[in-house]
Amino acid sequence: MSMYRNTIWFLNGIHHYTRSGYEAASKDFQPQDLDVSVVGRSFMITGANSGIGRAAAMAIAKKGGTVHMVCRNKDKADEARLDIVDKSGNTEVYVHIVDMSETSEVWEFAEAFKKQYPSLNVLINNAGCMVNKREENSQGLEKNFATNTLGVYVLTQTLIPLLQKSRDPRVITVSSGGMLVQKLRDDDLQSEKGDFDGVMVYAQNKRQQVVLTQQWAKENTVIHFSVMHPGWTDTAAVSTSMPQFHQMMGERLRSVEQGADTVVWLALSRAAARTRSGQFFQDRQPVPAHLPLAWTHSSDKEIQSFLTHLETLARHFIPCLCVFTVFL
Repeated sequence: MSMYRNTIWFLNGIHHYTRSGYEAASKDFQPQDLDVSVVGRSFMITGANSGIGRAAAMAIAKKGGTVHMVCRNKDKADEARLDIVDKSGNTEVYVHIVDMSETSEVWEFAEAFKKQYPSLNVLINNAGCMVNKREENSQGLEKNFATNTLGVYVLTQTLIPLLQKSRDPRVITVSSGGMLVQKLRDDDLQSEKGDFDGVMVYAQNKRQQVVLTQQWAKENTVIHFSVMHPGWTDTAAVSTSMPQFHQMMGERLRSVEQGADTVVWLALSRAAARTRSGQFFQDRQPVPAHLPLAWTHSSDKEIQSFLTHLETLARHFIPCLCVFTVFL
């Protein structure tokens, strides 16, 4: 059954997630959606020094937005900033050095940002990692989970008060179509049971991001939340983490600009703000978060259990973190 499900998913991906899938979908795009100026609006993008995050930062800077690049590597971040400023002519681009896998560091950064800046209009949770062997961060947390799920949770949860008092606030999380073959695991968040498969752990983290987005949308009606699949994109991260897949797909992979297109659309367009909050997007369209006839749906009890486990972990490292009041 698992092999059949994965085959269906892969065939769907060949049709929709590739460069040709983007080109087909883009025929229905409305070009005027991105005919906007966002001068005076601020955007935080994690993982903004390369790949989809850098492409999104460049596109937003060209539209006049103030861009806060949250990056781990200072040299790469500074190089990316100079390139973005040079090509966009926009000097309102700032670098913040944060390791998204270090939970306390993420929280400390977010708290300091709230004190330093009066508003934040858009948060783009883009940074991610796929570590193929089980590794732990300095606090003993599995690194994929710490970066992809707990880091996103802590950053977003801490910045919600700042977003709420800003105009037309939005939160966009870059997920993956790989989550479609994963059912939410509500107990083993750190992948301590059974054999460790980095690709499947990453996909599980991306399912967790979808569930978090849906719950945030229920709780925070002032903010527009969305989560999206960029398609199969030619990034350094894909090349490093999935070399065989990268080599096999080759020219069929999307460019980083194509992968970032829906992020930019969700961040900038008025059309995106008119969509229902909490949805999963692909190529500027809301799409189902589950495959047809899928076994991946979770009960309210399972979602509540996942959130409870996540909050317990977060509170262990950050006792004063504000957490969900869950509406299921």
